Amino acid sequence: MGINSIGKFFMPKNVVFYELFEDVARKVHEMGIKLKELVSEPDADKRVGFLAQIEDLEHKNDDNTHRIFTELGRNFITPFDREDIHYLATALDDIADYIYACSKKINFYNVNPNDTGIQKMADLILQGTIEIEKAVFGLRDMKNLRAMTEAMVKVNSIENQADDVFDMSIEILFQQENDFKEVIKKREIYQVMEIATDKCEDAANVIESIIIKYA
Repeated sequence: MGINSIGKFFMPKNVVFYELFEDVARKVHEMGIKLKELVSEPDADKRVGFLAQIEDLEHKNDDNTHRIFTELGRNFITPFDREDIHYLATALDDIADYIYACSKKINFYNVNPNDTGIQKMADLILQGTIEIEKAVFGLRDMKNLRAMTEAMVKVNSIENQADDVFDMSIEILFQQENDFKEVIKKREIYQVMEIATDKCEDAANVIESIIIKYA
């Protein structure tokens, strides 16, 4: 057995979980950026390109989530409760799924995203992914609990704002839109985007639970 192999043998196995979670959080943030770029693009053909990038990131995160579950079954030593690892992996995967879902709906329904509700929701989703990335990267050593806590408080605030934007957007939609098909399309998009912020809050709640147990 070579020196490198011996080193890997004695390397803490739980480090892989931090690496995978950090990669997932990084890609979720990238998806938030691409969603914002998609809704800011007036050309429908170019929006298809952003959708393809979001889809690629979502698939890569599916692979990472599968690896987390595989490592969970393989390793006896984990950095925190196995249940919490499962919950966090699922919560992060849900954020990615809903960002991808709203991107698909905008393109599939051929909706013009130059809409106040869609624009504000995309901003909030991006902000949520930024804060989730901060909180996830803090898990490795938990040395900056204040920054992690601030990130989670911001996620909670973002979710509350998204609820208000959703209600406001639905109200304006019914007041100003006469095409019933457009009402159905936009309402569904608003709803999926609002759920994406809910999923950010779910991930923040799991991280908060981990901090309480281990910090």
